[in-house]
Amino acid sequence: MAISRRAFGLGLLGASALATGGYLALSGRPEFRGLLGQSTKLFGFLGGEKQAFVEDVDVVNALKSRGIDLDARVAGSVEMVREPALLSQNPQFLWPSSAIMVDIARQSGVKIRRDQVVLNSPIVVYSWEPVVDGLKSSGLVTTGMDGHYELDLLSLLNAIIDQKNWSDLGVGTLYGRARIVSTDPNRSNSGFMFSGLVLSLLSGDVPDQTALDKFGERASEIFISMGLKSSSSGKLFDQYLAGGFGAEPMVVGYENQLVEWILADPQRWQRIVDAKGPKPVILYPRPTAYSAHPLITIDPESDQLLEAMLSDQLQELAWTKHGFRGPLGSVTGAANSAIAGLLPAEVSAVLPIPSANVMLRFLERLAGHEASLLG
Repeated sequence: MAISRRAFGLGLLGASALATGGYLALSGRPEFRGLLGQSTKLFGFLGGEKQAFVEDVDVVNALKSRGIDLDARVAGSVEMVREPALLSQNPQFLWPSSAIMVDIARQSGVKIRRDQVVLNSPIVVYSWEPVVDGLKSSGLVTTGMDGHYELDLLSLLNAIIDQKNWSDLGVGTLYGRARIVSTDPNRSNSGFMFSGLVLSLLSGDVPDQTALDKFGERASEIFISMGLKSSSSGKLFDQYLAGGFGAEPMVVGYENQLVEWILADPQRWQRIVDAKGPKPVILYPRPTAYSAHPLITIDPESDQLLEAMLSDQLQELAWTKHGFRGPLGSVTGAANSAIAGLLPAEVSAVLPIPSANVMLRFLERLAGHEASLLG
């Protein structure tokens, strides 16, 4: 049956209306922006512990579907919020690894549009079975109700300051003085967070300037004893795995680092579990500190990245593939069988770290010690 020109025209008009309506409906959905050719390239800095997450093909594709093409370059959390050499590059966003970095960014003159914590990971201590067995015998490590190891960090810090040997702490397999290693607090966030935790523990409260004057030197001794410190949490974790319990008996890091490493190759982890050699162990300091990862938007276009990272899809990928907890410190999805039972569902023993002004003064003190040692 022949179709009249009028009917044909009405059909085209109807199809056009449907297409326009469909486009408008999809354009209002951020997860479909990329499919409609709406792409925005965003440049900024993030902490190295999130590099594998943003480079994950599933994360890349999820962002592309939302029209986001990410140019995220790795920088130390402390550096990115206060180093003129980085800020002069006009980043559209900053993604450090501590909520206190937002205050430091403001003090550095960063024009912040929005900031919100999108990921969380508690500060932990990585060690090895032979070391943990010794520390258990001396009471420095205990087993919590959920079966996870808890570290009496204050007692360990006092032992290190008092120059106790490993053998004094029950670890007969190691020689020399007991030590714990973190990254450089003036460059990397895990070291920064640990320095705040050390200062708070030694002062017995969240310290103010008076407490810093009283306990700052004692806290500094912990970091002086470390010697040369890495500028990156990722590099330190790699050193820990490569060096073994003899070279790196205790290092400070993020909970998600071992999880991410396991999930990258579950069969490799199973071989380690089945082998007779020393195995990596996560110790949860009691108390510890949460490393919150706030996304700071500077350019209006970077707001869409913040919204994307808070979506259910990206939150689930962050936990199930990279071990990052959600904004409130909770898990956001079912755990892979390879890490089943490895992490506690909640970390409740958390101590606040000092204010930005106290921390900056403490960093200046640590930098002064480093300079005097080098000089």
